[in-house]
Amino acid sequence: MSQHLEAATYPNATLPISADGNLHLDSKIARAFGEELSGTYCFAEPFPHIVIDNFLPLPFIEEIYSLFPTEKLADDQFFENDYGGLHKRRILPESCEQKIRSIFHFFNSAPVLQFLEGLTTIDSLIGDPYFNGGGFHEIFKGGKLGVHADFRIHEQLHLNRRINMLIYLNKNWDPDFGGNLELWDKGMKAKVDSIAPLFNRCVIFNTDADSYHGHPDPLNTPNEITRKSIALYYYTASKKVYEDTPAHSTMYVARPSDSKHIKRQAAKLRRQNYKKDWIPPIAFRTWSKLKSKIKKIIKG
Repeated sequence: MSQHLEAATYPNATLPISADGNLHLDSKIARAFGEELSGTYCFAEPFPHIVIDNFLPLPFIEEIYSLFPTEKLADDQFFENDYGGLHKRRILPESCEQKIRSIFHFFNSAPVLQFLEGLTTIDSLIGDPYFNGGGFHEIFKGGKLGVHADFRIHEQLHLNRRINMLIYLNKNWDPDFGGNLELWDKGMKAKVDSIAPLFNRCVIFNTDADSYHGHPDPLNTPNEITRKSIALYYYTASKKVYEDTPAHSTMYVARPSDSKHIKRQAAKLRRQNYKKDWIPPIAFRTWSKLKSKIKKIIKG
């Protein structure tokens, strides 16, 4: 199975973050930026994904690179699970200095979510404030991560995992080091792509039940060189929440000392909410439109 050609295939596109150092990204511009790349993403094989070079403005990615925690932090997690993750360090954003914490919070912000929604056509994305499984990842010499499909439920927040976004932080990466991210077809018969973890390269992909990926060959780096990346995961909520919780609006109540006028207003607002619970949605919308027309006729 052929692999992508480095220069010819991967788009070169920089997220339009402001150049003033304030991490400002306009939501509308971010969404349009994502929509321009959406075709590439949605029709990619073996599952929806995209590889974007020069993804972050150079001063921004250089700042992240300079702030990567080289010393062990108190909450670091280390994995020695062979095919399930070998010689791997995970660094929690909240353990890092303030600037890094702000950067990770930015990746969960509404403008970044708008970019991802425009790119993937998945609406109502949610960032993970706990960075469960995410943060900084660092793989040491001999390390690897077997081909796998990711966990799909955030058990703490009860959300569906939908998208991974990986940003690589490896300058002057030698092809002989290995560490390429492999994408495999749904039947695990063929490797469809092998993506070098180059500096400021971003890989975004759907996390479906058969989105098989990993870097399963041991890393062949000198001892002082590690494979560094940012790992960010995004989720959606299930609409089944409406089966458990009534979807009414704000429920107003009057105080005992309020006037009769206020009490009538509060009671009227509550009745409107109860109607939403009792009346089927299509009937409620029809009733609301009819009521609005009758009011216009009376006023006219």
